[in-house]
Amino acid sequence: MKVAIPVVDDGLRIAKNAGHTPYFAVFNIGGGMFKTITLEGLRANPKMAGHEVDEEEHSGKHVCEHDANDIEHIKAHDTMAETIKDCDYVLVKMACKNTANSMKEFGVKVKKYNGEKTNAKEALGKISAEL
Repeated sequence: MKVAIPVVDDGLRIAKNAGHTPYFAVFNIGGGMFKTITLEGLRANPKMAGHEVDEEEHSGKHVCEHDANDIEHIKAHDTMAETIKDCDYVLVKMACKNTANSMKEFGVKVKKYNGEKTNAKEALGKISAEL
């Protein structure tokens, strides 16, 4: 199974908002009762290419201000989902409806993470049994 987690940097700090993350850390989960979690690598989020990511700006409840007819905005979310379309899940702290809809279109299930861990691999270790 593959799981993507929005991260801020190669330190694997979980991003607060999936739609505004600069990277996705992609992990492979294997094994049976004793799961193994290995980092496949980081993938750049094309939606955020050329944009500064301000974690504080997106730390509260974020609602996209774009309507259902904003094709360019929807395409931006789709490029993000396409980047991780080979993943079974994306583990998020927060994601807007456009992010969730794009992930669904590409067959990636969104799993909310409310835990205290800020490191992606540690958080995945805590929640992997639920996937």
